[in-house]
Amino acid sequence: MKNRSLSKDLWFVLILFGLVGQIAWSVENIYFNLFIYNTISKSTSSVTLMVQLSGIVATVTTLIAGILSDKLGNRKYFISLGYFCWGILTLSFAFVTKENTQTWFGLSDEVQIIQLTIAIVITLDCIMTAFGSTANDAAFNAFVTDNTSNARSLAEGVLSAMPLIAMLIVAGGFGIVVTSFGYPGLFVGVGTLMSLSGVIGFWFIKDNPNLKKSESNWISDILYGFRTTVIQNNKRLYLYFLAMGIYGIASQIYMPYLIIFMQEYLHFDVIQYSIVLASVIIGTSLITIFLGNRFDGQDKDRMLRIFSFVYIIGMTSLYLTSKVFIGQNSNLLMLLVGFTSLILMTGFVQILALLGAQIRDYTPVENIGKLQGIRMIFFVLIPMFIGPMIGQKINETTNLTYIDPANGALAHVPSPEIFITSAIFCLIIFYPLTLLKRT
Repeated sequence: MKNRSLSKDLWFVLILFGLVGQIAWSVENIYFNLFIYNTISKSTSSVTLMVQLSGIVATVTTLIAGILSDKLGNRKYFISLGYFCWGILTLSFAFVTKENTQTWFGLSDEVQIIQLTIAIVITLDCIMTAFGSTANDAAFNAFVTDNTSNARSLAEGVLSAMPLIAMLIVAGGFGIVVTSFGYPGLFVGVGTLMSLSGVIGFWFIKDNPNLKKSESNWISDILYGFRTTVIQNNKRLYLYFLAMGIYGIASQIYMPYLIIFMQEYLHFDVIQYSIVLASVIIGTSLITIFLGNRFDGQDKDRMLRIFSFVYIIGMTSLYLTSKVFIGQNSNLLMLLVGFTSLILMTGFVQILALLGAQIRDYTPVENIGKLQGIRMIFFVLIPMFIGPMIGQKINETTNLTYIDPANGALAHVPSPEIFITSAIFCLIIFYPLTLLKRT
């Protein structure tokens, strides 16, 4: 019988770097968007551009770093040094303000100051993403695959709860930090935490003894995952990649605008949306951990179909709730948004956990690093480029706008239509899931 246990030291590394990495991504996905929207410009198009460029950088970096970690036969230093530098870059955002841009570059025109500040934020975000993708998406993901073969779904279930726990910490607890110390306090605190984790990694991370240096050709390694023969020999893996891409696009249609939607459309203040998010995240985390170790030995493809329906129902119900109950009693609206969001997030996380486990199971062990970049194309690049573009188009065509009092510019409010559009798009996921059933 398969031994489904992991050592205490390995659990410590998985939980520490899994959680801190997700906190970092949550800060980027939630507060960088709010940081631009609330302090620089009420522009969802700037958020869209930042998400798209970040996705491109993350994918290219992961492709290269994954191969390099294979060639050097080392994940430890990529994770540790990567987290350290990732934290330093996050901390640097504490110094990015319109006032500093005006001082540094001697500008007086408000439009120029705003445009240059946004450019600085997006540039720093891309550099930060490069370190984050090296450390987390390339090295840490490969490390997890290297070391969890005897308890894959158990580890994946726990790791899939990390984005929710991170969102709870970031959207709930960090809201208090922003209220008390502003965005600089948030960036300094999170950056310090990340860099400290990198230092800890030098002592606690131990690479799998079976991990050896790869002597293969660099160009050949980059092209490996694009070869027709590789795709044909790993049909199920690439169908899971395709399903991940469809799921990712559907999620990215609404995800970059979720907190802004709650703030501007539902008119929730920081406390209200923090309560809603905290309740949803705690509930979903408990469900995720409860289900995590029950997926081993189960028909994961069947579970994927079930939770895809759950996800679609959740997005549809949140759309209907937002349309029907807007302007009603705020407590009732919070309750209904929380309930429908719980359905949505349960589907979101379970699909992520199941697809993650299947992708790890079907990734050839001798080519783990080479395929991290391919995974990122479907997990990050395609979703983060196409999804926000669709969401932005929806926001612009629904004509929910107001005049930004800071600069007199027209600002778009994210609309509920992003959720029903996501639900409709997510129906496409049943195409690869059906093909998997036949394979």
